[in-house]
Amino acid sequence: MADDPMLKFVGRPQAYPAKRPAPLRAEDFREIAERYAVPDAESQAGRCSQCGVPYCSVHCPLHNHIPDWLRLTAEGRLQEAYQLSNSTSTMPEICGRICPQDRLCEGNCVIEFSGHGAVTIGSVEKFITDTAWAEGWVEPVQVGRDRGQSVGIIGAGPAGLAAAEYLRGYGYDVHVYDRYDRSGGLLTYGIPGFKLEKDVVMRRVDRLEQAGIVFHRNFEVGRDATLGELRQRHDSILIATGVYKARAIKAPGVGAKGVVDALDYLTASNRKNFGDAVPAYDDGSLNALGKHVVVVGGGDTAMDCVRTAIRQGAASVKCLYRRDRANMPGSQREVANAEEEGVEFVWLSAPEAFEGTEQVSGVRASKMRLGAPDASGRRAPEVDPGGALQMPADLVIKALGFEPEDLPKLFGAEELGVTRWGTLRTDGKTMMTSMDGVFAAGDIVRGASLVVWAIRDGRDVAAHMHAWMKAHAKAPTVQTAAREESLA
Repeated sequence: MADDPMLKFVGRPQAYPAKRPAPLRAEDFREIAERYAVPDAESQAGRCSQCGVPYCSVHCPLHNHIPDWLRLTAEGRLQEAYQLSNSTSTMPEICGRICPQDRLCEGNCVIEFSGHGAVTIGSVEKFITDTAWAEGWVEPVQVGRDRGQSVGIIGAGPAGLAAAEYLRGYGYDVHVYDRYDRSGGLLTYGIPGFKLEKDVVMRRVDRLEQAGIVFHRNFEVGRDATLGELRQRHDSILIATGVYKARAIKAPGVGAKGVVDALDYLTASNRKNFGDAVPAYDDGSLNALGKHVVVVGGGDTAMDCVRTAIRQGAASVKCLYRRDRANMPGSQREVANAEEEGVEFVWLSAPEAFEGTEQVSGVRASKMRLGAPDASGRRAPEVDPGGALQMPADLVIKALGFEPEDLPKLFGAEELGVTRWGTLRTDGKTMMTSMDGVFAAGDIVRGASLVVWAIRDGRDVAAHMHAWMKAHAKAPTVQTAAREESLA
């Protein structure tokens, strides 16, 4: 077995693709790391230990066949590696870019536990599918035989797009309704280009359109049609809207000009990078240029905001988080990237008030300390009576996460059941809501979560909808059956 390309983790160090120098990457919205060269990808894939119980796959929400496509990559069989990677995920190159691998596959890699450094799974995953696009290996969606039934999907984010692809593969007519002028949801307007360049998303959307999936953009359910009206148009409906309502901060001065929501800020930046006219960016309302910026929050959205502000030319960027670094929910890699680019983190701090009359001019914050663990096991933050902070701020960005909108009211469907958190109530076995033939998936069911979980939910709900529609399909007439038999 001397020529076996695997198990090279002892003598071969972990090596991620090189990041561009921080001062250079802070000047643009390009992705910060280049792609592997072929020999480097093969070499890093060969570090996999091919363990009998692949914890990387177990801890991947999609249960990707990670050790298998790592072996294929190490052996130079890249097209086969792509085919296997693509068999469980509709967006492997997107997951390779934005998944928090340090908390999922790589964080549970056996050789990470042994002290050798995890296999660079996400970077190899990105490399495989980017190579497939470049080489023309990405095939059109395989459309199944026409079933004469249609599906309406509300929301063109990752859950909706994943479900659309699978349902089209089953042979259904698929219509996707979305409030935005471009499809992709948060992939398009929420995540900055330095993590996910937008042509990567758009080529996936184009592939779905080429498969005959119909996108109804700038379409708001409740304004352009009620949920009930859409249900009458289609044999089944999937609600995959995600969660977009910003969590509120309760503090004096929160309504002052210059205190903005994270999604408004990120959407304006992404639209500007698309070349759109964005008046709120141009007039400075949603633009950090020359400003002292304070971002409140500790998740991945907060990291997106602080790093965007750096690229917009902020005078200073601070991130306030009420716990310490070890208890931060965002990716530690993103924290490190932000620090390299000049972001200052103010740990164990929470806003007490926003100063300024018409325009915010500063943030008064309380120092925090970690008390006893809460119900989840995390140590709960509490005010430290001996500490207070004052900092200037021309722009404050609230990035405390997202909650569901009131969909029953918004969609004109009061019979749509919700949980006490406002997420949609679904049957755990079928993923159907309280309305017959109306299913739901993604963040609108599980709450704000990861893109990879949304893709998993989209895959699962497509299978449930397929089973339900097969059971509820109208029996074909004798003439239709004879015609289909003659065509078979």
